[in-house]
Amino acid sequence: MESSYKNIQQNDIDFFKSILHDINIIYEREKLEFYSKDHTEDLQFFPEIVLIPTDEFQVSEIVEYCNNNLIPITASGARTGLSGGALSVKGGVILSVEKLNKIHFLDEKNMQVTVGPGVINEVLKNHVAKKNLFYPPDPASQGSSFIGGNVAENAGGPKALKYGATKDYVLNLQVVLANGEIIWTGANVLKNSTGYNLTQLLVGSEGTLGIITKIVLKLIPLPKSSISLLAPFTCIEKATEVVSHIFNEGISPCALEFMEIDAIRLANKYSEHKLEINDNIKAHLLIELDGNDMQILLDESEKIYSVLEKFECGEIILADTLSHQNRIWKLRRFIGEAVKMHSIYKEEDTVVPRAELPSLIKGVKKIGKKYGFNSVCYGHAGDGNLHINILKENMSDDKWKSKIDNAIREVFELTVSLNGTISGEHGIGYVQKKFIDIAFDKNQIKIQKKIKCIFDPNSILNPDKIFN
Repeated sequence: MESSYKNIQQNDIDFFKSILHDINIIYEREKLEFYSKDHTEDLQFFPEIVLIPTDEFQVSEIVEYCNNNLIPITASGARTGLSGGALSVKGGVILSVEKLNKIHFLDEKNMQVTVGPGVINEVLKNHVAKKNLFYPPDPASQGSSFIGGNVAENAGGPKALKYGATKDYVLNLQVVLANGEIIWTGANVLKNSTGYNLTQLLVGSEGTLGIITKIVLKLIPLPKSSISLLAPFTCIEKATEVVSHIFNEGISPCALEFMEIDAIRLANKYSEHKLEINDNIKAHLLIELDGNDMQILLDESEKIYSVLEKFECGEIILADTLSHQNRIWKLRRFIGEAVKMHSIYKEEDTVVPRAELPSLIKGVKKIGKKYGFNSVCYGHAGDGNLHINILKENMSDDKWKSKIDNAIREVFELTVSLNGTISGEHGIGYVQKKFIDIAFDKNQIKIQKKIKCIFDPNSILNPDKIFN
């Protein structure tokens, strides 16, 4: 189908101008550059035009026109994604949801909120917190990422460990289909076994099945207290091995993060938030507990102390004030940005059963030695989600281009052999589609392609993503 895509002509621009104000249409080359990148490595693809609708009816007209005229269209949010999901790799239209940014209705009685896809994650969190309500999903980019993008990628974050990922909070979606039709995928209820679950099918579909224009989210009561523990280890294997034992003691942290020492060193180098580290330390675990009774949290902290001591843990830092916790968490959330500032890199988003983390990290380091690269590993150890940053550093351009895909394939094959999969929260998008055969067999891929064809028979919606 891609050979049949149409380049945008003046008559197409005239049609878009009949729908949108001129201020919401961008086609000057220098302005398009802003929309040509996301946070995925150093990739760049220029759209032919950017359209910025202000309601679902404008979205409907634009999508229907693009479908009828075989113009590729890619939904775009804050572009904080790490798999190239919002890149217009086939040109055409970038449809930015930045002005679909209203919090439409906060239903306190039913603990639900209806939002536009352009609402920033942290803005929503702060808004509902004023009513003692909580929206848990907290990706590292929560200060800038849009809820629409979080839904499209099924974003997670540290608190997914206890509270679940984005999918666990989406009750209903308003979606514009490829033919321009506007539908709601479900109902604003906590239980729903009525027919196929279209809502959950759209969550994580990366804009390939429809364009989300409204989102109904479940909320929960806001926890009143929290404690963070920062635990150093002289052995990476011990740091990852202890994770399962914490849960086996009946403790349920709201977050349990792994950071190898090189991750912290890079964050220290490029951030104003510093963490003092000893030369013999190889990794840290950042453990957070939350709830409504501080004494219970302190008691659980003591249990964690007793578990950590059995795994050669060093002196533990206890952060029981919000300011102290924020300093530690800012450093943790900055690691990804620090890696990007340090070197050209490839970030892989592997996930395995948490008891397999020691084997995964050991295997990654072995693959690194084989191919001659350094890696920086960190992530959500509590749910087995490890971010593996493969650094180019001094590797030659030729070797980087010719060898690195083979290395990544070995990392993913190791991950799947450990009963894991190749993306925990970043999605497949553009950069990981060449490895999809590791996670799925031919029949599984065939079924998913058929689903895509039913929703988008002309393949105009975010083409060349997830599958070739």
